[in-house]
Parts: sequence; C-alpha cells; structure tokens
Amino acid sequence: MTRQPKLMNFSTMRDIFEPHLPDIRELIFINRELAILYGDPRVFRLVLKHSPPFIIDDYRLGIIEQGEACININLIEKTLHAGTLVFLGPGTIISPIRFSEDLRIYGLGLSSEFPMPFAPNQTPQLFNGQVRDFQIHVSEADHATALLIVNTLWHTVHQPNYHRPTVSMLVGAQMHHYDALYRQHISRLERIQTREQSIFDRFIQLVNAHCQQQHRLKYYAERMCLTERYLGTVIRQASGTTAKEWIDKALTTHIKIQLSHTQKSAAQISEEFNFPNPSFFTKYFKRMTGHTPHEFRNLGNR
Repeated sequence: MTRQPKLMNFSTMRDIFEPHLPDIRELIFINRELAILYGDPRVFRLVLKHSPPFIIDDYRLGIIEQGEACININLIEKTLHAGTLVFLGPGTIISPIRFSEDLRIYGLGLSSEFPMPFAPNQTPQLFNGQVRDFQIHVSEADHATALLIVNTLWHTVHQPNYHRPTVSMLVGAQMHHYDALYRQHISRLERIQTREQSIFDRFIQLVNAHCQQQHRLKYYAERMCLTERYLGTVIRQASGTTAKEWIDKALTTHIKIQLSHTQKSAAQISEEFNFPNPSFFTKYFKRMTGHTPHEFRNLGNR
C-alpha cells in the first residue's frame, strides 16, 4: 500500500451512506453506536469510491455467506470464501481488492460508544485489544449460529422502540460466539504446533543416532511411520530448515569428529559411514565444507 490509510469510522460511514439511505435502507442499519450490513455488498461500492486503504477505530464482525472477497488486511492479501467469519479490531488497515458477483456478506460494526454488556475484567479475550484481526472457516453449525444472531439483531433494531439493552445483549452473544471460535482456533494451532515440535524432536534424535549409516530421509520417515513428504514439510515448518539439511549437518559433524580426533583414513571413514566409495565420500565432504577430508585434517593440525 502506498497511500496513507484514511480513517473509516462511524461518522465517516454515516456521511457516505446518508445521501443514499432511500436506496440502501434494506441493506444497512447504522446509528452512532451500531452498524449492521445485511447481505448485499452494494454499500461497499459507496465506500470504495473514497479510495482505500482505510483504517478503522472500532470492531467489525463479518460473515461470508456466499461467494468470495479478496481484501488486503493489515498488509496481507486474503481471499475469504463462503463459511468464513471475519474479525477486524481497532487499528486494522483494510483495502478491498475485488468481490465475486454472488457475494453475500453480513456484518456488525461496534463504535466506541457501543454499550458493552460485560462486567469489568470480563471482556472476551478477542476484544481485549490484543488481537488485531483474524479470519477462520467454521463449521456449518457455527456459521448458522452467527447468521441467526445477525438476523435477530436486524429484526430487533427495526422494532418501533429501539431497546438498547436487548441490542447490547444480542451483540454480546455474537462477541462471545466469535471469541469461543477464536480460542478453539488458537487451541487447534497450538496442538498442531506441539505435534510438529514433537515430530521435529524425534527426527533430530534419530538423525543424531543413525546418520552415520542412514543418509536418506526415507529411512527416518519409515521409522516414524510418516511419509517422506509429510515429514519433510513438518521439519521445514518447525525449523525453517529442510530435513535433508539436518541430515547433512549431523553427518558432516560426525565426519569432522573422526577426522579431527582419529587417525582413520578417508577410505576407512567412508566405509564406516556407509558411502558408496571413497571418491563419493570426498566429493560429498567438500561440497558440504569446502574442503576435502585431507585438507580439513591438515587445517586442524596447524
């Protein structure tokens, strides 16, 4: 993004929508504390005329019911598909890029004046200021629950008497729903990360124990009852280094120890370390270290 983000707060949105209210009254509700987007994304086109990117100072809770939207959120381009719940917190920078023709999106906006229905120190984790944004694809049941709450809110705010406590509690229910799904999402990620770390630790243990004889990833994958592809992916994700690089690093370290602390010949080490022949061993070691075994040994004896 090259342009300075413009503040898109409730006051700005009301100024944008007010001249068009006769045409969009069935698509959006907005007062000074609450906004509801009800399915049709046409109101986005009014906002887009004001040249994104935008920065928001409030909370936005979105539901993609149908189609998809491509949006740059906090400098990361994301494509949001049907079944996705979207959370945007204060300070989020957004720049809509494109929307599918069949997009249907529902959402809530909560201004700083909204009467939060929570006792002190009981605000849901998602709304305590530590999370900038998140987007998750949820189950049909969780998606339906979010839509049901928005539908109930839409019906409630259009009653002859706007009953603020009821509106506040309904919004609170949606906030709790999003918060619970967020915490479940984080918990799943932590479990995945814990499993990845466990796989990585086991892999390193096996490599250190068997790299002198086993130089191929296939051996370690079979020992761990995993496919080579999956093991390689997990090791890269957990460490930022490929599994082959870990094997080479451990193997090279063991060879250096032999060259530095024994009088074994390169041919002996080649055989003990299960290389096809001394020539292959020498080429491998030079490729890994920049020196032949003979050169490395001489460097250590200087």
